[in-house]
Order: sequence, then C-alpha cells, then structure tokens
Amino acid sequence: MHLYRGSAVSLARSLIVLIVIITVSGCASLREDPTLNWSASQLYGEAKAALDSGNYEQAVEYYELLEARFPFGRFAQQAQIEIPYAYYRAGEPEAALAAVDRFVQLNPRHPNLDYAYYLRGLINFNRDQGFLTRIFPMDPAEMDTKPLQQAFQDFGRLINEFPDSRYAEDSRQRMIFIRNALASHELRVAEFYVERQAWVAASQRAQYVIERYQGADVMPQALAILYQSYRALDLEDHAENTMAVLELNFPEYAEDVRAGRPITLRAEARGLRRWIESVPFFAN
Repeated sequence: MHLYRGSAVSLARSLIVLIVIITVSGCASLREDPTLNWSASQLYGEAKAALDSGNYEQAVEYYELLEARFPFGRFAQQAQIEIPYAYYRAGEPEAALAAVDRFVQLNPRHPNLDYAYYLRGLINFNRDQGFLTRIFPMDPAEMDTKPLQQAFQDFGRLINEFPDSRYAEDSRQRMIFIRNALASHELRVAEFYVERQAWVAASQRAQYVIERYQGADVMPQALAILYQSYRALDLEDHAENTMAVLELNFPEYAEDVRAGRPITLRAEARGLRRWIESVPFFAN
C-alpha cells in the first residue's frame, strides 16, 4: 500500500515538473521571437530587405506576420502586392497566384494593378519550365501546355486593359514567344503522327497549327506536313492547294517540300531557356 502511494506521489511530481518545463519553454519561445513588438513599419522594412537580398522564405514570413498583425493600413496593402513575388521566388507558384488574385480582388482600383496582371502572367509563364526544356520529347502528347496558355491570357488582359503600361511591350513580346512555343509543340505532335504514318491525325494537327497560330515561325513546317499528309491520303487537290499557299507565302521552302526534303525547326531549346531567364520584375 505504501509502495503504491509512493509511486503515485512520484508520478504527480513528475507531471508537475513536466508542466513547469513546458510552461517555461513556452515563455522562452515567446521571449525569443524578435518580431513580437515590431511595428508595422519595422515588419515591412525587414520583409522588403529580405526580399531585396534574395531571402524569399524570410520575406514571406515577415509579410505574412505583417498582414496578420496589421491587416489595415498602407504597409499591409503594400505587402499584398509584394508577397506574390516573394512566394513565386520561394518556389510556391500556387500561393503566388492566390496572392495575386487576392490583391486584385481587394484593390480593383490600385495604381499598380497592371503589375499584378503582369506578375500573374510571369508566374504562369515560368510555372512549368519543363515544357520549355523538353519541347521535343519522345511523346509530345503528354506535355501540359495549360500554364503557357494561361500566361497568354494574363498578358493579353494586361495589354487590353492597360495598353500604355510599362509592362505592355514586354507582355507583347512574351505573347509572341508563347504563340511560337505552343505552335512548335503542336507541330511536334503532328510530326509524331507523321512518324507513325497516322496521316489523318497529322493533317488535322497541322491544320490546327495553321488556323490557330497564324504568323508563328513554324508555319512553313505546318504547311509541309499538311501537304505531305494530303499526298499520302491521295487528296491531290488538297495537296496542290496547300502547295499554292506555301509557294505564295514561303517560296523558299516550296522546292524542298515538293522533293520531300525535311524543313528543320528554327526554335532551339537553349534559346527558349535564355529567354525565360530574362524576367523583369516590379520595383517601387
């Protein structure tokens, strides 16, 4: 009986000691938080300094603290427009897109709204770099082009709503790039079908490139595949009509196409990578 009572007392003392340790540790952790008494101005300053120095994870943490502790005021509003970029550079594109959309929703008349649209386009533009580094994979049908398509829409929205924006010209150039990249992808799919002699599918995909991406760099190649497919399907009238279009618009390729010689794609993966690495961003 005494042994049991002694064990119970010992257990109670152990629990008390454990509670005291947890309480002390909690108080210590509170004392160790250097931001606990920071003002909105100081939190924003530290967040911006972290952002400018490339410490994006730290910047995200400070911006989130700023918005949580001081949800109103000019510092919180500025944080709302800067945190998407911090998320993006921290490797969190989903959080970055959500933050951009939140900023647009909360600040529909903000003077930097054009930047928000531009940043949204950039995030989607860079969202799947694998697409640009694997632009000619073995099975191109597996490639996901949705991020680039969304980026095209984002840049288009910027240009339509803010044609005189400082970001408009860069957005136009990126839209041209996206058009050429998507057209190259679709053309590679057409070539994929040609390699398997799936002529109907090849002709349909080449026709899609011609109709959807007018002005793209790969237009001569798309016409060449369409001509080749029609010939293979014994659709001579269609083939000759396609050749007439090729001779009219790209006469330098007509002889090679008639002779069955391939036309080499002009786009280079390394060129795409160099272009994607040149990304201007917002500055106050």
